[in-house]
Amino acid sequence: MALTVLIAPDSFKESLSALAVCEAISAGIQRADPDVTCLSLPLADGGEGTVDALLAAHADSAQRYQSWVQGPISNNDDDVNSVCASWGAFSSTDNGVVDTAVIETAAASGLALVAAQQRDALAASSYGTGQLLREALKLPQLKHIVLGLGGSASSDGGAGLLQALGAVLYDDDEQPLEQGIGGGALARCARIDWQGIYDDPISSRIFSVDVELLCDVSNPLLGEQGSVAVFAPQKGANSQQQAQLEAALTRYNQALVQACGRDVCDIPGAGAAGGIAAALLALCQAHISGGIDRVLAQLNFDRLLQQADLVITGEGRIDSQSLQGKVPIGVAQRAQQAGKPVIALVGAYQGELSAFYEQGISAVFSVVDGPAELSQALRSGAVNVSRCAENLMRSLRLALPH
Repeated sequence: MALTVLIAPDSFKESLSALAVCEAISAGIQRADPDVTCLSLPLADGGEGTVDALLAAHADSAQRYQSWVQGPISNNDDDVNSVCASWGAFSSTDNGVVDTAVIETAAASGLALVAAQQRDALAASSYGTGQLLREALKLPQLKHIVLGLGGSASSDGGAGLLQALGAVLYDDDEQPLEQGIGGGALARCARIDWQGIYDDPISSRIFSVDVELLCDVSNPLLGEQGSVAVFAPQKGANSQQQAQLEAALTRYNQALVQACGRDVCDIPGAGAAGGIAAALLALCQAHISGGIDRVLAQLNFDRLLQQADLVITGEGRIDSQSLQGKVPIGVAQRAQQAGKPVIALVGAYQGELSAFYEQGISAVFSVVDGPAELSQALRSGAVNVSRCAENLMRSLRLALPH
């Protein structure tokens, strides 16, 4: 009996897009057994690939845009660090009216946009994401914005985003802070005035549209499980810089509370994307959704799941954060309910795998088969993934009836 495999991975960050992972897995499977039917479904959970996934789900009305915006690190030198960010829009109903925009923080303020040696958690800003939001707000029939929060380089509490929309941050001397500041500069933030957002005919539309934040974490803005403590080390912050950022965001949060009249710091997910979530929760009462659940529902994952005998998922790295709702766990939980086995192919894994088995993953395989420099492993991603998938399928054929 011919086997049907549903291939449903996330991207391997800084190595392969989710689509490229699907292609590599499919190629490896086909080399091992050309009779296997492969169903490819590139996924995302709010990070890289979210725009592609949601536009694919609404292909009949999908529109793709590109906008030049400020990148994560700015030196104010003639747009040297500007990036061309892709975003999209589609109709959420059958009437064809394009009323929903989808944006990725990763496309404008993403960690992957900054070379490893240039990463600076104190200086990185979300200003470009704010510029993308403002572009989306120009859509005439806009009712809904979906903002994916994964993969950010910044730890600025969304201050840059607010500035791009028209807010002004002031220091103790009532002097405005410079545009596009990073998290480190928030130590000087004494007050936030977002009257400029209300006064701008474009930016002010954010108060009349539904803003949905897609993320895969539940971390608050501050504290031991907060944005800085958990995520800033990944963005290049050492222990001293982490202490600086935590103190700066604590002061910034006080200004947010003063500006909006409520404290959003401890709302689960407020720390997502370096605190971008906190800024939008405070500004326009945005709401947070599980990124993978939203994407799976939009792509009719459950219908494809019923056709599959086996599911292969994966991402670049699985660890304790993956359990909060990243792609492999979202896929495995649904597959477990449907009684379908799931195998995860990953670049690396950390910690005990028993927690992943409990969530429905049957087995985890690293695609890197020996010691390798990280840079080499990233460059060889497609070869490694494809070879691992081929070996996996050859092994399965030994146990399956011919």
